[in-house]
Amino acid sequence: MLDFLKNEGIDPTLIQELQEFRRTYPADGADSARIRTPRYFYYGKNIWEEAIAALLCGEHLLLTGPKATGKNVFAENLAAAFGRPIWNISLSINTDAASLIGADTFRDGQVVFREGPVSKSARLGGFGVLDEINMAKNEALAVLHEALDFRGSIDVPGYDRIELHGASRFIATMNYGYAGTRELNEALASRFVVIDMPPISEEYLTKLFQSEFPSLSPKWSGQFCRLFQELQAKCSSFEISPKALDLRGLLSAVRLMEKGLNAQEALRLGIGNKIFDPYERKLIGDLFDARIPKRLERGEIFGGA
Repeated sequence: MLDFLKNEGIDPTLIQELQEFRRTYPADGADSARIRTPRYFYYGKNIWEEAIAALLCGEHLLLTGPKATGKNVFAENLAAAFGRPIWNISLSINTDAASLIGADTFRDGQVVFREGPVSKSARLGGFGVLDEINMAKNEALAVLHEALDFRGSIDVPGYDRIELHGASRFIATMNYGYAGTRELNEALASRFVVIDMPPISEEYLTKLFQSEFPSLSPKWSGQFCRLFQELQAKCSSFEISPKALDLRGLLSAVRLMEKGLNAQEALRLGIGNKIFDPYERKLIGDLFDARIPKRLERGEIFGGA
């Protein structure tokens, strides 16, 4: 990760402080297995520098923005860059305080406290990723207030207080306009530094394709980038729903092409067939037809000029 950050031109002073953080808080114990090597890299120099600076200052992050801006990828990248174990905490309307901090359970004939992911992140110096934080009920998230402010601790009723490890950080992600979402409680929002994630640019999307598919022809890499940007534009103008703005689906489609599937069929499997409105599916099919020839085969897409 450090080599990646250097190649991206991240401020050398920030990288030096990041290395010092890793020396101060070395990963050890069984939970070092939770330190992941990212499947994808997040590209965006300014966003990286903002996030690293905030985390080095001991702040917690709230990553906001529309779909397909790489919020979860970036959270995983940050945990890897800081060399910390990561706990992914998927939130929903059914999330309660016990599922976050833990609850009583039986072990060896005794009632003991079974830690939840928030408690473990706090005690072990992990990065807790609170995915879709605005889907959970505010009363469930109230347990985070004490952990995220100057007190840096969690009072567990009936048990000892859990003090936040010096390396613990919480990173929340939030999409706008999803069904089931709500306004984030003002008291909770004030405990985060907020980074508004921008849509992925053609430059960074090209880097992602080059990293994921080294043999992909520059010509078709550019076409796939422009196809995704056209989907972004149509979503922004409300011509199509955000369901079609699926970067994972596009990467899956290119992966299917690499295995030999016809390009148009791969795009239908990765993106088009996820749209159930006939009119919208027709619009997306027209985009595919305009950018990708119907008989485009693997040999032209990979290894060509």
